Amino acid sequence: MEIVVVLVIIGALALFFVATYNRLITLRQRVKEAWADIDVQLKRRHDLIPNLVETVKGYATHESTATPEQRAQAENMLTTALRSVFAVAENYPQLQAVQEFKDLSENLTATEDKIAFARRFYNGNVRDFNTALQTFPTNILASAFGFKPEQYFELADQTDREVPQVKFS
Repeated sequence: MEIVVVLVIIGALALFFVATYNRLITLRQRVKEAWADIDVQLKRRHDLIPNLVETVKGYATHESTATPEQRAQAENMLTTALRSVFAVAENYPQLQAVQEFKDLSENLTATEDKIAFARRFYNGNVRDFNTALQTFPTNILASAFGFKPEQYFELADQTDREVPQVKFS
C-alpha cells in the first residue's frame, strides 16, 4: 500500500513538472510571437515612410521649398519624428489636400496604432512569462532549466522622449 502512495506522489510530481515546463515553453513562444508582430508592423512603417517622404518632396519641389529631412536613430525616435512631420505639414494645407499624402498619412497612423497595440501585447506576454518565472514553485523549475526573464519593449534613453527637429530649409 505504501508503495502505491509513493508511486502516486511521484506520478503527480512528474505531471506537475511536465505541465509547468510546457507552460513556460508556451509563454516563451508567446513572447517571441508578440515580438514578431512588432517586427511586422515596424517593417510596414519603414515601407510607408519613403512613400510619405517622396510625396512631401514632390509637393515641396512643386512649391519651390526645401524638402524635410528626417533621421531617426531608433524606432522610438522615428515615432516622434513622424509626429513632427505631420505637425509641419499642417502649415501646408495644399499638401494635406493631396490624396496620396492623405492616404499615406492614414496608413501610417493606422500602422502607428498597430505598433502601439503590438508593443502592449508583447509587454503583456513578457509580464506573464516573467511572472511565471518568479512565482513559486514554477521559479524552481524555471531556474533548473535555465529560463531567463525577457525584456520589456520600452524607451531606454530619456532623449528618445524628446521631440526631434524637422526643418524645411
